[in-house]
Amino acid sequence: MGSTGERKADHLRICLDEDVEAGGDPGWSGYRFDHRALPGIAFDQIDPSTTLLGRPLAWPFLVGALTGGTERAAHLNGLLALAASAHGCGMVLGSLRPALEDPSVEASYDVRATAPGLPLLLGNIGAAQLAPSGIEGAGIEGRLVALSVRLRLDGIVVHLNPLQEALQPEGDRDWRGLAPRIATLGKALAHEGLALGVKEVGSGFSEATARWIGHLRPALVETAGTGGTSWARVEGLRAPDAARRRAGETFSGWGHPAAESLATLRARAPGVPVVASGGIRTGLDVARAIRLGAAAGAMALPLLRAASEGGAAVDALLRTLRLELRVAMFATGSLTLDDLRRVPMRGPFGARVPFARGRSP
Repeated sequence: MGSTGERKADHLRICLDEDVEAGGDPGWSGYRFDHRALPGIAFDQIDPSTTLLGRPLAWPFLVGALTGGTERAAHLNGLLALAASAHGCGMVLGSLRPALEDPSVEASYDVRATAPGLPLLLGNIGAAQLAPSGIEGAGIEGRLVALSVRLRLDGIVVHLNPLQEALQPEGDRDWRGLAPRIATLGKALAHEGLALGVKEVGSGFSEATARWIGHLRPALVETAGTGGTSWARVEGLRAPDAARRRAGETFSGWGHPAAESLATLRARAPGVPVVASGGIRTGLDVARAIRLGAAAGAMALPLLRAASEGGAAVDALLRTLRLELRVAMFATGSLTLDDLRRVPMRGPFGARVPFARGRSP
Protein backbone atom coordinates (compact mmCIF):
# COMPACT_ATOMS: atom_id res chain seq x y z
CA MET A 1 0.00 0.00 0.00
CA GLY A 2 1.47 3.35 -1.05
CA SER A 3 1.59 6.55 0.95
CA THR A 4 -1.88 7.63 -0.17
CA GLY A 5 -3.36 4.30 0.91
CA GLU A 6 -1.59 4.52 4.24
CA ARG A 7 -2.95 8.02 4.76
CA LYS A 8 -6.49 6.86 3.98
CA ALA A 9 -6.08 4.01 6.46
CA ASP A 10 -4.94 6.55 9.06
CA HIS A 11 -8.00 8.71 8.36
CA LEU A 12 -10.31 5.73 8.74
CA ARG A 13 -8.71 4.62 12.00
CA ILE A 14 -8.73 8.12 13.51
CA CYS A 15 -12.34 8.82 12.52
CA LEU A 16 -13.46 5.57 14.13
CA ASP A 17 -11.38 5.78 17.29
CA GLU A 18 -10.81 9.46 18.13
CA ASP A 19 -12.85 12.60 18.89
CA VAL A 20 -12.76 14.34 15.51
CA GLU A 21 -15.87 16.49 15.68
CA ALA A 22 -15.47 20.26 15.65
CA GLY A 23 -16.42 22.00 18.83
CA GLY A 24 -18.51 24.72 17.19
CA ASP A 25 -22.28 24.79 16.80
CA PRO A 26 -23.35 23.96 13.23
CA GLY A 27 -26.42 26.14 13.77
CA TRP A 28 -29.25 23.71 13.06
CA SER A 29 -30.63 23.76 16.61
CA GLY A 30 -31.15 27.52 16.40
CA TYR A 31 -34.12 26.98 14.07
CA ARG A 32 -37.52 25.63 15.07
CA PHE A 33 -40.69 24.92 13.15
CA ASP A 34 -44.09 26.25 14.15
CA HIS A 35 -45.84 23.20 15.59
CA ARG A 36 -49.19 22.27 14.01
CA ALA A 37 -51.31 20.86 16.85
CA LEU A 38 -53.96 20.02 14.24
CA PRO A 39 -51.94 18.92 11.19
CA GLY A 40 -54.94 17.83 9.14
CA ILE A 41 -53.10 14.99 7.39
CA ALA A 42 -52.53 11.27 7.92
CA PHE A 43 -49.03 10.12 8.80
CA ASP A 44 -49.15 7.35 6.20
CA GLN A 45 -49.82 9.94 3.48
CA ILE A 46 -46.48 11.67 3.98
CA ASP A 47 -44.19 11.40 0.95
CA PRO A 48 -40.60 12.65 1.44
CA SER A 49 -39.46 11.45 -1.99
CA THR A 50 -37.48 13.73 -4.28
CA THR A 51 -35.13 13.72 -7.25
CA LEU A 52 -31.48 14.74 -7.26
CA LEU A 53 -29.41 14.89 -10.44
CA GLY A 54 -32.45 13.39 -12.13
CA ARG A 55 -32.33 10.29 -9.92
CA PRO A 56 -35.33 9.41 -7.75
CA LEU A 57 -34.66 9.19 -4.01
CA ALA A 58 -37.11 7.85 -1.44
CA TRP A 59 -36.08 10.73 0.83
CA PRO A 60 -33.62 13.65 0.56
CA PHE A 61 -30.49 12.09 2.00
CA LEU A 62 -26.98 11.03 1.01
CA VAL A 63 -24.52 8.80 2.82
CA GLY A 64 -21.65 11.30 2.91
CA ALA A 65 -18.18 10.83 1.45
CA LEU A 66 -16.29 8.40 3.62
CA THR A 67 -13.58 6.00 2.61
CA GLY A 68 -11.98 3.75 0.03
CA GLY A 69 -8.71 2.28 -1.10
CA THR A 70 -8.22 -0.35 1.60
CA GLU A 71 -9.62 -3.80 2.38
CA ARG A 72 -11.38 -2.49 5.47
CA ALA A 73 -12.83 0.39 3.46
CA ALA A 74 -14.19 -2.03 0.87
CA HIS A 75 -16.08 -3.90 3.59
CA LEU A 76 -17.52 -0.70 5.10
CA ASN A 77 -18.45 0.71 1.69
CA GLY A 78 -20.33 -2.49 0.88
CA LEU A 79 -22.37 -2.29 4.08
CA LEU A 80 -23.17 1.37 3.52
CA ALA A 81 -24.14 0.83 -0.10
CA LEU A 82 -26.49 -2.04 0.75
CA ALA A 83 -28.19 0.06 3.43
CA ALA A 84 -28.45 3.13 1.19
CA SER A 85 -29.98 1.01 -1.56
CA ALA A 86 -32.49 -0.56 0.84
CA HIS A 87 -33.53 2.86 2.16
CA GLY A 88 -33.64 4.59 -1.23
CA CYS A 89 -31.00 7.24 -0.58
CA GLY A 90 -27.79 8.21 -2.36
CA MET A 91 -24.14 7.66 -1.50
CA VAL A 92 -20.84 9.46 -2.02
CA LEU A 93 -17.63 7.45 -2.12
CA GLY A 94 -14.38 8.51 -0.51
CA SER A 95 -11.55 10.07 -2.49
CA LEU A 96 -10.83 8.19 -5.72
CA ARG A 97 -7.16 9.18 -5.61
CA PRO A 98 -5.95 5.77 -4.35
CA ALA A 99 -7.68 4.05 -7.29
CA LEU A 100 -6.10 6.48 -9.74
CA GLU A 101 -2.66 5.80 -8.31
CA ASP A 102 -3.08 2.06 -7.82
CA PRO A 103 -5.65 0.22 -9.98
CA SER A 104 -5.44 -2.80 -7.68
CA VAL A 105 -7.59 -0.98 -5.07
CA GLU A 106 -10.31 0.02 -7.53
CA ALA A 107 -12.51 -2.86 -6.39
CA SER A 108 -12.85 -1.24 -2.94
CA TYR A 109 -14.99 1.45 -4.59
CA ASP A 110 -17.13 -0.82 -6.78
CA VAL A 111 -20.20 -0.77 -4.57
CA ARG A 112 -22.64 -1.20 -7.45
CA ALA A 113 -21.41 -4.77 -7.70
CA THR A 114 -22.80 -5.22 -4.18
CA ALA A 115 -25.78 -2.85 -4.42
CA PRO A 116 -26.86 -2.54 -8.08
CA GLY A 117 -30.11 -0.83 -7.02
CA LEU A 118 -28.36 2.14 -5.43
CA PRO A 119 -30.31 5.13 -6.83
CA LEU A 120 -27.47 7.68 -6.83
CA LEU A 121 -23.72 7.12 -6.52
CA LEU A 122 -21.05 9.81 -6.65
CA GLY A 123 -17.28 9.72 -6.33
CA ASN A 124 -14.96 12.45 -5.13
CA ILE A 125 -11.52 13.86 -5.82
CA GLY A 126 -9.58 16.56 -4.03
CA ALA A 127 -9.33 19.81 -5.96
CA ALA A 128 -5.54 19.88 -5.59
CA GLN A 129 -5.34 16.63 -7.56
CA LEU A 130 -6.49 18.54 -10.64
CA ALA A 131 -3.38 20.75 -10.64
CA PRO A 132 -0.83 20.17 -13.43
CA SER A 133 1.54 18.92 -10.74
CA GLY A 134 -1.08 16.49 -9.42
CA ILE A 135 -1.84 12.94 -10.54
CA GLU A 136 -0.26 12.82 -14.01
CA GLY A 137 -1.18 16.45 -14.59
CA ALA A 138 -3.34 17.13 -17.63
CA GLY A 139 -4.39 13.49 -18.02
CA ILE A 140 -6.43 13.30 -14.84
CA GLU A 141 -9.73 14.44 -16.38
CA GLY A 142 -9.81 11.55 -18.84
CA ARG A 143 -8.70 9.06 -16.20
CA LEU A 144 -11.40 10.26 -13.80
CA VAL A 145 -14.07 9.96 -16.46
CA ALA A 146 -12.93 6.45 -17.39
CA LEU A 147 -12.87 5.40 -13.73
CA SER A 148 -16.35 6.87 -13.22
CA VAL A 149 -17.68 4.86 -16.13
CA ARG A 150 -16.14 1.64 -14.83
CA LEU A 151 -17.57 2.23 -11.34
CA ARG A 152 -20.96 3.23 -12.82
CA LEU A 153 -20.95 6.54 -11.00
CA ASP A 154 -23.44 9.32 -11.65
CA GLY A 155 -20.83 12.04 -11.20
CA ILE A 156 -17.76 13.35 -9.41
CA VAL A 157 -17.70 15.81 -6.50
CA VAL A 158 -14.56 17.96 -6.28
CA HIS A 159 -13.57 18.50 -2.65
CA LEU A 160 -12.22 21.91 -1.59
CA ASN A 161 -10.03 21.19 1.43
CA PRO A 162 -7.19 23.76 1.60
CA LEU A 163 -7.13 23.82 5.41
CA GLN A 164 -6.70 20.06 5.58
CA GLU A 165 -3.97 20.12 2.93
CA ALA A 166 -2.13 22.89 4.78
CA LEU A 167 -2.03 20.82 7.98
CA GLN A 168 -1.38 17.46 6.36
CA PRO A 169 2.33 16.53 6.36
CA GLU A 170 1.98 15.22 2.79
CA GLY A 171 -0.50 17.94 1.81
CA ASP A 172 -0.82 19.59 -1.59
CA ARG A 173 -0.32 23.30 -0.95
CA ASP A 174 -0.20 24.78 -4.45
CA TRP A 175 -3.75 25.83 -5.19
CA ARG A 176 -3.03 28.18 -8.07
CA GLY A 177 -5.20 27.92 -11.17
CA LEU A 178 -7.60 25.30 -9.86
CA ALA A 179 -10.85 27.10 -10.70
CA PRO A 180 -10.46 26.65 -14.48
CA ARG A 181 -9.31 23.06 -13.97
CA ILE A 182 -12.53 22.30 -12.10
CA ALA A 183 -14.51 23.82 -14.97
CA THR A 184 -12.54 21.69 -17.45
CA LEU A 185 -13.35 18.55 -15.48
CA GLY A 186 -17.01 19.54 -15.54
CA LYS A 187 -16.97 19.68 -19.34
CA ALA A 188 -15.24 16.30 -19.59
CA LEU A 189 -17.80 14.73 -17.27
CA ALA A 190 -20.73 16.31 -19.10
CA HIS A 191 -19.48 14.82 -22.38
CA GLU A 192 -20.11 11.38 -20.87
CA GLY A 193 -23.42 12.34 -19.23
CA LEU A 194 -21.86 12.60 -15.76
CA ALA A 195 -22.45 15.35 -13.22
CA LEU A 196 -19.96 17.71 -11.60
CA GLY A 197 -20.39 18.53 -7.93
CA VAL A 198 -18.34 20.74 -5.62
CA LYS A 199 -17.98 20.34 -1.86
CA GLU A 200 -16.09 22.04 0.92
CA VAL A 201 -15.20 19.67 3.71
CA GLY A 202 -15.88 21.41 7.00
CA SER A 203 -15.17 25.13 6.89
CA GLY A 204 -18.15 26.46 4.94
CA PHE A 205 -18.47 28.83 1.99
CA SER A 206 -17.72 32.53 2.09
CA GLU A 207 -19.79 34.89 -0.04
CA ALA A 208 -16.95 35.20 -2.56
CA THR A 209 -16.61 31.43 -3.06
CA ALA A 210 -20.40 31.04 -3.15
CA ARG A 211 -20.51 33.58 -5.98
CA TRP A 212 -17.92 31.51 -7.84
CA ILE A 213 -20.19 28.49 -7.39
CA GLY A 214 -23.00 30.57 -8.89
CA HIS A 215 -20.87 31.29 -11.96
CA LEU A 216 -19.58 27.71 -12.29
CA ARG A 217 -23.11 26.24 -12.09
CA PRO A 218 -22.19 22.72 -10.99
CA ALA A 219 -24.91 20.08 -10.91
CA LEU A 220 -24.82 20.28 -7.11
CA VAL A 221 -22.82 21.81 -4.28
CA GLU A 222 -22.37 20.38 -0.80
CA THR A 223 -21.53 22.48 2.20
CA ALA A 224 -20.30 20.83 5.35
CA GLY A 225 -19.50 23.96 7.33
CA THR A 226 -18.25 23.85 10.88
CA GLY A 227 -19.93 21.68 13.47
CA GLY A 228 -19.35 18.21 12.03
CA THR A 229 -16.14 16.32 11.41
CA SER A 230 -13.07 18.53 11.66
CA TRP A 231 -10.44 17.43 9.15
CA ALA A 232 -8.05 19.90 10.74
CA ARG A 233 -8.38 17.91 13.95
CA VAL A 234 -7.99 14.62 12.05
CA GLU A 235 -4.71 15.80 10.52
CA GLY A 236 -3.55 17.13 13.87
CA LEU A 237 -4.14 13.74 15.45
CA ARG A 238 -2.02 11.98 12.83
CA ALA A 239 0.72 14.63 12.74
CA PRO A 240 4.25 13.51 13.65
CA ASP A 241 5.23 16.79 15.31
CA ALA A 242 3.89 18.94 18.14
CA ALA A 243 3.52 22.07 16.00
CA ARG A 244 1.11 20.42 13.57
CA ARG A 245 -0.77 18.73 16.38
CA ARG A 246 -1.31 22.08 18.05
CA ALA A 247 -2.25 23.76 14.74
CA GLY A 248 -4.80 21.04 14.05
CA GLU A 249 -6.53 21.82 17.33
CA THR A 250 -6.25 25.60 16.80
CA PHE A 251 -8.09 25.37 13.49
CA SER A 252 -10.52 22.59 14.47
CA GLY A 253 -13.47 25.01 14.46
CA TRP A 254 -12.27 27.31 11.66
CA GLY A 255 -14.82 28.65 9.20
CA HIS A 256 -18.53 29.24 8.80
CA PRO A 257 -21.23 27.27 10.64
CA ALA A 258 -23.09 24.80 8.45
CA ALA A 259 -26.49 26.55 8.57
CA GLU A 260 -24.87 29.91 7.81
CA SER A 261 -22.97 28.45 4.88
CA LEU A 262 -26.19 26.99 3.46
CA ALA A 263 -27.83 30.43 3.62
CA THR A 264 -24.84 32.00 1.85
CA LEU A 265 -25.03 29.50 -1.00
CA ARG A 266 -28.76 29.95 -1.42
CA ALA A 267 -28.27 33.72 -1.67
CA ARG A 268 -25.15 33.80 -3.87
CA ALA A 269 -25.63 30.68 -6.03
CA PRO A 270 -29.41 30.57 -6.59
CA GLY A 271 -30.68 27.59 -8.53
CA VAL A 272 -27.72 25.35 -7.74
CA PRO A 273 -28.97 22.37 -5.69
CA VAL A 274 -27.37 22.37 -2.24
CA VAL A 275 -26.66 19.30 -0.13
CA ALA A 276 -26.36 20.29 3.52
CA SER A 277 -24.05 18.37 5.83
CA GLY A 278 -21.82 19.45 8.71
CA GLY A 279 -23.29 18.50 12.06
CA ILE A 280 -26.42 16.90 10.58
CA ARG A 281 -27.17 14.35 13.28
CA THR A 282 -30.95 13.80 13.18
CA GLY A 283 -33.80 13.64 10.72
CA LEU A 284 -35.04 16.88 12.28
CA ASP A 285 -31.77 18.49 11.19
CA VAL A 286 -32.47 17.26 7.67
CA ALA A 287 -35.94 18.80 7.84
CA ARG A 288 -34.47 22.11 9.02
CA ALA A 289 -31.99 22.08 6.15
CA ILE A 290 -34.75 21.39 3.62
CA ARG A 291 -36.80 24.29 5.00
CA LEU A 292 -33.74 26.54 4.74
CA GLY A 293 -33.39 25.72 1.05
CA ALA A 294 -31.34 22.54 0.77
CA ALA A 295 -32.17 19.87 -1.76
CA ALA A 296 -30.97 17.11 0.56
CA GLY A 297 -29.02 16.42 3.72
CA ALA A 298 -25.96 14.24 4.20
CA MET A 299 -24.16 12.52 7.05
CA ALA A 300 -20.82 10.74 7.16
CA LEU A 301 -19.12 10.13 10.52
CA PRO A 302 -22.06 8.59 12.45
CA LEU A 303 -22.76 6.25 9.53
CA LEU A 304 -19.12 5.25 9.29
CA ARG A 305 -19.11 4.38 12.98
CA ALA A 306 -22.38 2.49 12.59
CA ALA A 307 -20.91 0.51 9.68
CA SER A 308 -17.99 -0.51 11.89
CA GLU A 309 -20.59 -2.21 14.11
CA GLY A 310 -22.25 -3.99 11.18
CA GLY A 311 -25.01 -3.66 8.62
CA ALA A 312 -27.80 -3.83 11.22
CA ALA A 313 -26.49 -0.69 12.92
CA VAL A 314 -26.41 1.23 9.62
CA ASP A 315 -29.93 0.05 8.82
CA ALA A 316 -31.18 1.16 12.24
CA LEU A 317 -29.61 4.62 11.94
CA LEU A 318 -31.01 5.27 8.46
CA ARG A 319 -34.42 4.01 9.54
CA THR A 320 -34.38 6.39 12.53
CA LEU A 321 -33.28 9.38 10.46
CA ARG A 322 -36.05 8.85 7.93
CA LEU A 323 -38.64 8.41 10.69
CA GLU A 324 -37.52 11.67 12.36
CA LEU A 325 -37.85 13.52 9.05
CA ARG A 326 -41.37 12.17 8.55
CA VAL A 327 -42.36 13.08 12.12
CA ALA A 328 -41.18 16.66 11.50
CA MET A 329 -43.27 16.72 8.33
CA PHE A 330 -46.33 15.38 10.17
CA ALA A 331 -45.99 17.88 13.02
CA THR A 332 -45.88 20.74 10.49
CA GLY A 333 -48.74 19.44 8.34
CA SER A 334 -46.42 18.75 5.39
CA LEU A 335 -47.38 15.98 2.98
CA THR A 336 -44.40 16.65 0.69
CA LEU A 337 -41.01 18.34 0.81
CA ASP A 338 -42.46 21.28 -1.11
CA ASP A 339 -45.00 21.66 1.69
CA LEU A 340 -42.18 21.54 4.24
CA ARG A 341 -40.35 24.34 2.42
CA ARG A 342 -43.42 26.56 2.93
CA VAL A 343 -44.10 26.08 6.63
CA PRO A 344 -43.38 28.84 9.17
CA MET A 345 -40.07 28.66 10.99
CA ARG A 346 -38.32 30.77 13.60
CA GLY A 347 -34.61 31.33 13.79
CA PRO A 348 -32.26 32.66 16.46
CA PHE A 349 -33.93 35.08 18.90
CA GLY A 350 -37.37 34.02 17.59
CA ALA A 351 -37.15 35.88 14.28
CA ARG A 352 -39.30 34.61 11.43
CA VAL A 353 -37.26 32.84 8.79
CA PRO A 354 -38.04 34.02 5.25
CA PHE A 355 -38.90 31.43 2.66
CA ALA A 356 -36.05 30.34 0.39
CA ARG A 357 -36.14 32.02 -3.01
CA GLY A 358 -37.20 29.37 -5.45
CA ARG A 359 -36.99 25.69 -4.93
CA SER A 360 -33.58 24.06 -4.63
CA PRO A 361 -33.97 21.35 -7.31
